[in-house]
Amino acid sequence: MALQLDERQRAMLLEMGVRVWLPGTDFALAADNAVAVQAPALPARAMPLAPVGAVSAAEQRPASPATPVTPVSRPVSVQAASVAAGATASAPIQASALAALDWDGLADTAAACESCGLCAGRKHATLQPAQQAQADWMVVGDPPEEDEDSAAQAFVEAPGLLLDNMLKAVGASRSGSGPQGAYATNVVKCRPPHGRNPQPADLAQCAAYLQREIELVQPKVIFAVGRFAVQTLLSEHGALATQPLGKLRGSVYRYRGIPVVVSYHPKLLLRNSADKAKAWADLCLAMDALSAP
Repeated sequence: MALQLDERQRAMLLEMGVRVWLPGTDFALAADNAVAVQAPALPARAMPLAPVGAVSAAEQRPASPATPVTPVSRPVSVQAASVAAGATASAPIQASALAALDWDGLADTAAACESCGLCAGRKHATLQPAQQAQADWMVVGDPPEEDEDSAAQAFVEAPGLLLDNMLKAVGASRSGSGPQGAYATNVVKCRPPHGRNPQPADLAQCAAYLQREIELVQPKVIFAVGRFAVQTLLSEHGALATQPLGKLRGSVYRYRGIPVVVSYHPKLLLRNSADKAKAWADLCLAMDALSAP
């Protein structure tokens, strides 16, 4: 699929710190002689160039969301409390127990969940009702960090701004719906206590929440960013899920029949600008998977 970039999309790529050039242009010839890091060749597509040490506009902005996020607080429903109370550390929540829940019931259940040790580290669960009935894009990231835990929302602060710019570059947004819609979530909904990594059992406990989110969102493609998100979404592929993220990039996988594309988490891209070109290549692959029959 040939990618045609309009002025708005080019501006969004600049927000990501990625300059775009086409092979054979004067800029491309000049870039050949420059010391720069660029993505592998992509046929018939605008190519991103990410100079080493480049600083994006998102990195230069203050580390705060464009709009202050107020944690959602609401009474937990009786149904949600009963589902959460019925889970124990030895008995993961089953998808069937969440199958009848709507967005509010699912969010309330996650807020009351104590089925694994991750609940000890949370202020707020980050699972929040989607803003749209359906979205073609779904972004699944690693466990919540402190800012996400405080805001009760996935992808906030500078990583959230960068994610929003990445989505804008492909014509999607978290406030859109259908082909222009994107829903973002964490692979687990609670911040791990003391900054520890989630264990396989923790990921398994929370997998039912992610599965129900997918059922409600009905995405056409899943963009998995971060190794823990990859471990869950590629669990059907056995040992492949434990491979380094860098080795998993560049292929389209499946989770319950839905295409999955692997990439780097925005927080990593903010620390390593050279990988933004790779992330753009991953987004292009996701667009191809989205448009495939």
